[in-house]
Amino acid sequence: MAVEMRYAYFPGCSASSTGLPYTMSMEYMARQIGLELVEIDDWCCCGTSAARITDSDLGRALPARSLALSELQNPGLDVVAPCAGCYANLKAAVHFARENEENCTHLSGLIELPYEARADVKSLLEIMVQPEMIDAIASKAAASLGGMKLACYYGCAFVRPADVCEFDDPENPSSMERLLQAVGAECIDWSYKTECCGASNQIAVPRQSRGLIARIFENAVANGGEAIVTACPLCWLNLDLREAEINKQEGTSYHIPVYYVTELLALALGATSSESGLDKHFEPAVQYARDKVVTLSEAPSSAEEVSA
Repeated sequence: MAVEMRYAYFPGCSASSTGLPYTMSMEYMARQIGLELVEIDDWCCCGTSAARITDSDLGRALPARSLALSELQNPGLDVVAPCAGCYANLKAAVHFARENEENCTHLSGLIELPYEARADVKSLLEIMVQPEMIDAIASKAAASLGGMKLACYYGCAFVRPADVCEFDDPENPSSMERLLQAVGAECIDWSYKTECCGASNQIAVPRQSRGLIARIFENAVANGGEAIVTACPLCWLNLDLREAEINKQEGTSYHIPVYYVTELLALALGATSSESGLDKHFEPAVQYARDKVVTLSEAPSSAEEVSA
C-alpha cells in the first residue's frame, strides 16, 4: 500500500512568527519529497493551553471548528498539525468527539458546523517516520549530517496522553532519532527527552521555571549532546531564547544550537542555512551545521550507507 503524500494542513499561530524556521524548513522538505500540504481555509487558533484551562467547551470548540472546516474542504484527508500544542489540542478534540455520538453532536452545536470526526489528526513526526517517508528522504539526500551528536527533545505534548496520541513510546520515543539517523546523524541516549521545558510558565513564573531548562541543557551535555533537536515551537523558543540567560543565572557556558528536526532534514536534502531557517535563531546555529554537514560527494553515496 502506497504511503499517503497529501494531507490537510493546520499551520497554527506560531507558523509565521516564532515557529517560522519550522515552517520554512518543513515546506522545503515537503517540496523535495513530494509531500503535499493543503492549508485549511479560515482555520483559527487551537486555543493553546489557556482555552482548555479556562473553559473545557471553548478548549474543544476552537480546534473542532478548524477540523470541521477541513472535513468540508478536504474530504478524505487526515489533518497534519506540526506544532506540538496544536497537535495535542486537535487530537484531543477528535478523541472527545469519537467517544460517543452525544459528544460529537455537542461540538457541532458549539461551532454551528457539521462535524463527524471522520479525519484523524497526526503530528508531522507521525507521518514523516513512516518507513516510506524515511526512504524518500534518504534517497533524495544531498548531504549527510555527518558528525552531528544530537539530543532529540520531544517535550510533553507529542506522545502524551498515550491513550489520545497513540503514537510512539510515551516514555522513550524514537521518531526523531530514526529520521535523523537515516541521514547520518548520531543521536545520543539521554534522560530528559520527554521532560517539560516549563511551557508558558517560563513567562508566567520565570524564577520557578528556569531550572527546568537548565536541567535539559545539563543532561544533554552530560550525555555527549552537541545540539538539541525538537519539533515543538514553544520548546524551541524556550530553549533557544533563554540559553544565554541560563548561562548567566547558572554560571554555565552552554553554546548549544537548538534545531527543529525539519531544519536538519532540509539541510540533508540540500537546503542552505537561510532556506532552512538556521539564520533566524537566537543562539547561533549556522556554524555547527556548517562544520558537521558534508555533501554526499564527501560522504557515502548510497542511501543505505548514509543511514548506516
